[in-house]
Parts: sequence; C-alpha cells; structure tokens
Amino acid sequence: MDTISNRLAELGLTLPPSPPPGGIYKPFVQTGALGYLSGHGPYRGESGYIIGKVGRDLDLAAGQEAAKQTGLALLRTMKDALGSLDRVARLIKVLGLVNSADDFHQHPMVINGFSQLMADVFGPERGIAARSAIGTNALPGNMTVEIEVIIEVRD
Repeated sequence: MDTISNRLAELGLTLPPSPPPGGIYKPFVQTGALGYLSGHGPYRGESGYIIGKVGRDLDLAAGQEAAKQTGLALLRTMKDALGSLDRVARLIKVLGLVNSADDFHQHPMVINGFSQLMADVFGPERGIAARSAIGTNALPGNMTVEIEVIIEVRD
C-alpha cells in the first residue's frame, strides 16, 4: 500500500467510486509534469451527489462537508489516473465553485473543507495550493460544490 493510501486509512477516509461521466470530457489530462482535473462534485457513490444551495438548503458546515467529499472524489480520479496518490508531487491551483444563496458570502470558508482535507492527506507543503473560491447561482444537477485542480505529477 502506498504512503498516501496509508494516510487515508489513518484518517479514517474512504475514497468513493469513480464519478460517472457528465459530458464529453476527460476527468484527468496530463501534459508533462502537470495534471489537470476537470471539475468534480461531492460524489458519494450509490447515494449520488450532495445537492442544494449553501445558505439556503445547507449551512456552512454542510457546505464544508460537501467540499471535503468533492476532495475525496478528486483523490479517486487522481489515483485512477496515476496508479498511486504518491505520484502527486503537490497541488498547484484550485478553483472552487459554491452553489449558494444570493446573500451567502462565505465561499472561501466552504472551500476550506476541501483545502483542509488536502492538507491532512498530503501535508501543508504538498496539499495547500493557490486557490480561488467563487459563488454561483447554479451548478450541474444542483450539486453543492464543484472543484477543479491542477497538480504536479512525479514519475
């Protein structure tokens, strides 16, 4: 078992199954040492996606959990694409979108659920990236969060 898989087990975390395709795209594209992950949502497997607007249907804590679940889905895609999460040298850039009520303004706090997971899994040097957090009026299927990531890949 690789080191990051051991870390996930220590944290009591389980990766969901691979998210189903939502259109004509690749979930992961690598060019050179960079890996680009398409936007992922808070996929849980058979129970589907976490849905709803933060600030209306869900509170901040539930939004953070949705962001964390999105991180687990992204980890699944990384592992599927790279064979091992130990090949992730570091996260470089994160774009987090939050499906939120018009009067909700804590989008960075929601995406902290994702960022904290990555810091816990990879450590702060490898897991904390440059980041943007944006609120939006809707996301596909009414999912709560969508996150895309650029990573550095090691051989």
